[in-house]
Amino acid sequence: MKYDKLIQMLKKHRYEVSCFDNIQEATGYLLEQVKNVSVGFGDSETLNSMGLAKALSENNLVIDPSASSGKDFVEIGKKALVTDIFFTSVNGVAETGEMVNIDGTGNRVAGAIFGHKKTYFVFGRNKIEPTLEKAIWRARNIAAPQNAKRLGYNTPCAVKGDRCYDCSNEERICNTMNIHLKKMSNIEAEIIIIDEELGF
Repeated sequence: MKYDKLIQMLKKHRYEVSCFDNIQEATGYLLEQVKNVSVGFGDSETLNSMGLAKALSENNLVIDPSASSGKDFVEIGKKALVTDIFFTSVNGVAETGEMVNIDGTGNRVAGAIFGHKKTYFVFGRNKIEPTLEKAIWRARNIAAPQNAKRLGYNTPCAVKGDRCYDCSNEERICNTMNIHLKKMSNIEAEIIIIDEELGF
């Protein structure tokens, strides 16, 4: 298979792994897996592009802060941290099995590591890099600038659009970086790999 090396390493790191050719297949699978529970979302362009929150809301209580801003975003983000299931994506993943996320407010990172029965990490092929170092580089210099630009922030990376400047701007979105080395204890976690380019 195309992602054999990555899948093998993720399984070695104790994750469940499912791989799909496209968004439609992945969404269909998730609709079968997630029913009659509360579902929280991290702010993710990958998940937004899938329309997953809307699809899951037919059979679940969905809490998704991505359509909000300011105080509303923070309050909805807090509620998403105490749901049964949590969905997020990653900014970069190494073929050696580590996943990287950068966060400005912390809701995405916090939700991915504690407090839920199960967390789903959903990402496309464009997030995959050969090494952890390149996955970190991707998170800082590709994903973060594009997300800052999407949000309309006036950070150097958003304005110039070429790389991280390690700025001290108040609108900086890369305030913390989390590296998932292995699956967290006492929580189920499944990786959903989609063979399309999704998100930043």
